[in-house]
Amino acid sequence: MSALQSTRIAAIEAIDSLMEQNPRIVLVFADSVKVFRATELVKKYPHRCFDVGIAEQNAVTVAAGMASSGLIPFVATYAGFLTMRACEQIRTFVAYPKLPVIFLGANGGIAGGEREGVTHQFIEDLGIARILPSLSVVSPADAYETHQAVLRAVEQQGPVYIRIGSGRDPVFFEQPYPFEWGKAHVILEQNPEDAVIFATGGFMLHRCKQAVKLLNKEGFRISLLNIHTLKPLDTATVGRFLQRAKAAVTVEDHTVIGGLGSAIAEAASELYPVPLVRLGLQDTFAESGEPESLLDAYGMSVTNINESVKKVVSLKNQLGR
Repeated sequence: MSALQSTRIAAIEAIDSLMEQNPRIVLVFADSVKVFRATELVKKYPHRCFDVGIAEQNAVTVAAGMASSGLIPFVATYAGFLTMRACEQIRTFVAYPKLPVIFLGANGGIAGGEREGVTHQFIEDLGIARILPSLSVVSPADAYETHQAVLRAVEQQGPVYIRIGSGRDPVFFEQPYPFEWGKAHVILEQNPEDAVIFATGGFMLHRCKQAVKLLNKEGFRISLLNIHTLKPLDTATVGRFLQRAKAAVTVEDHTVIGGLGSAIAEAASELYPVPLVRLGLQDTFAESGEPESLLDAYGMSVTNINESVKKVVSLKNQLGR
């Protein structure tokens, strides 16, 4: 694994730069200033940062009121407390009127639960956010992509949910690249390929990249795409790779129900049906533990990815595609 950086700090640094440029930017916490390492930002902008305490529903409605008055509020707290505890408030008071509120959900996935356990391992957030009309959903790969996503979020017409990590997040991009909102990022491309892997999140992308190297040695030609924006999904790029590869694997630190796997399956059913294996949490909760060990234990190891690719390639060959 590469070096670690905090996606939480990256998000706050991006917000800091936005607040310097735009007086309409404000920030709402739900007893989460320390969670986001934002103490210095609060000191810098004491009249534009608000902590409502352990009251996520209130944080969302406060932000909705701010947005309806012409401000651009961020709401920063844990992913599950936003998407579950405050789901109704996000739905009715933000998504329905399409207000420009940007939600930052920390501890997405099981990889962030080594200190706090299942109550703070949020494996459902992307699925919940995806079903809400008008809400964009972004799952950045690392600190660099998080920073860029936050900067781009304020340019969107409507609300946004951005998944943030545990604060000990692997660096994936050694060099910056042109981040495009709503555009799938091609990491590795083979043309033609035996299969395509769609992945989201830094832990998963690292593992997929390792798997592709091993598969290449065995003679498999595999393309790898980083799906940082789950909604709106880049169906043009996804469809192109599905049609060309005719076999696909999705990999995500999230339940396979409702997240990236579901998004790709839905797109494939409408665009180009192919053999598909979805790797992620298989309708189960996870235990606490060290991130890498946990991901291995719940079927998201490099070996699992390799086996899944070989499975879909075999199915493709059986179908004569």
